[in-house]
Amino acid sequence: MFSAPPPPPTFSFGAKDRGSARSRSPRSLRPTQSSKRTPLKPLHWVKVSRATQGSLWAETQKSDEASRTPEIDISELESLFSVAMPNMEAKRARQRPSVAAKQEKVLLIDLQRSKNCEIMLRNIKMPLPDLMDSVLALDDSIVDGDQVDYLIKFCPTKEEMELLKGFTGNKENLGKCEQFFLEMMKVPRVESKLRILSFKIKFLTQVADLKNSLNTINSVAEEVRNSVKLKRVMQTILSLGNALNQGTARGSAVGFRLDSLLKLIDIRARNNRMTLMHYLCKVLSEKLPEVLDFNKDLTYLEPASKIQLKELAEEMQAITKGLEKVEQELTTSEKDGPGSEIFYKKLKEFLADAQAEGRSLAFLYSTAGKSADSLAHYFGEDPVRCPFEQVVSTLLSFVKTFERAHAENLRQMELEKKRAQMEAEREKVKAAAHKEDLLEP
Repeated sequence: MFSAPPPPPTFSFGAKDRGSARSRSPRSLRPTQSSKRTPLKPLHWVKVSRATQGSLWAETQKSDEASRTPEIDISELESLFSVAMPNMEAKRARQRPSVAAKQEKVLLIDLQRSKNCEIMLRNIKMPLPDLMDSVLALDDSIVDGDQVDYLIKFCPTKEEMELLKGFTGNKENLGKCEQFFLEMMKVPRVESKLRILSFKIKFLTQVADLKNSLNTINSVAEEVRNSVKLKRVMQTILSLGNALNQGTARGSAVGFRLDSLLKLIDIRARNNRMTLMHYLCKVLSEKLPEVLDFNKDLTYLEPASKIQLKELAEEMQAITKGLEKVEQELTTSEKDGPGSEIFYKKLKEFLADAQAEGRSLAFLYSTAGKSADSLAHYFGEDPVRCPFEQVVSTLLSFVKTFERAHAENLRQMELEKKRAQMEAEREKVKAAAHKEDLLEP
C-alpha cells in the first residue's frame, strides 16, 4: 500500500518565509537562481506597524482577504529591481579589473526630500561638522538667515531619526542627506537651536526696521502739529466753506472733518473751468503766497503713508516672543552638557544685549502709539473712527491734489499771459497799419 502523496508546497511573498519556502520546495519548483537572496532596491515608505480597527490594513489582515492578494514573482522582482549589476554588466566588470566597482549608496530618506536636501547643502558649501560647530557657536558670520531657515526646513523628523537609529550597516555608505541628518542628530534639540540662531541673525535688522517706522510716526505727528503753513491753509479752507454755506445748517462751522479735504476737487465753478481746490490755490497765491509750499513742512508724510500699525504690532509681538524663547532655550541648554557650553555662553551674551534693545524698543513703541493718536486728535478726530493710516493717507492725497491744482493754475496764468501778449502785438500791428493808411495821399 502506498500513502497519499504530500500536498504541493506553498510560496509566500513575505521576506521572512521566502528562504524557508525555497528550502522546502522540490528541485523542479525552485526558482532558477542562487540560494543567496539578491539585494533589492528599497521602497521609501513610512511603515504602519499597527493596523487600527476599521482601517484598510485591518481588513487586509483577515484570512479571506489575504488569499485574494496576488503572488509576487520574486525572480522577476529581483531581475527588475535588484541593487546588484545584471550578469552581463558583472561579466564586463570582471573583464575590467582595473576599474573598481562603485559602492551603491544606501538611501533611507524619501527620494524627493533627499534630493532637495542635497541641493540645499550644495548652496551652503561647508563640511557638515563645521556647519554644526557654527550652529553651536551661534556664529552668524558663516551662514545667513535664509540658509538657516533652509536648515530648519531639513531638520530630521522623529520618524526619520528612528530610521537612521535602526540602521546597522556601515554609515559611510549612507547618502548625503542621511549623513547630514546623522550630523544634526548629534546636536541636542537641533531645531530649537537653529531657530534661536535664525532669530539672532534677524534680530538687529528687525529692531532697526521697527525703530525706523516708529520714529517716522513720531516725526510726522510732530511735523503736522508744528506746521504753521498747514494751519493757515486749513483756516483758509474753513473760511471758504463757511462763505459757501452761509445761511444754511452747514454754516458757522468751527472746523470740519478731515475727509472734507478730498471734496474740494469735486465742487466745480459755474463756467466748469475751475474747482474749489483751484480757487483755494488762487486765493492763497494772492493773499498768502508764503504758505503755498506748506508741503515742504511735511517731509515724513510720504513714508508714513506706507506704515500699517497692525503690522508694527505683529512685529513687536514677534520680537517679544522671540526673546522669551531665547530665555527658555538658555535655561534648557544649561543642562545639555559639555557639547553646548559655547552655545550657552554665546546665547547668554546675546540675550543680555537683546533684552536691553527690547526695553528701548518697547518704550519707543509706546511713544509712537501716543503720537499716532495725537495726530487724529489734532484734527478733532477720534483715533478709533479715523485711525493713523486714514489721517496720513487723507493728508497726502490733499497735498498732491493741491500741488496739481496750483501747477494747473500757473499754466493757465502763463497761457493767459501769452494770449494777452499776442493780442497786444496784433493791436500794435493793426494800429501801425492804420497809421500808414492815414499818411497815404
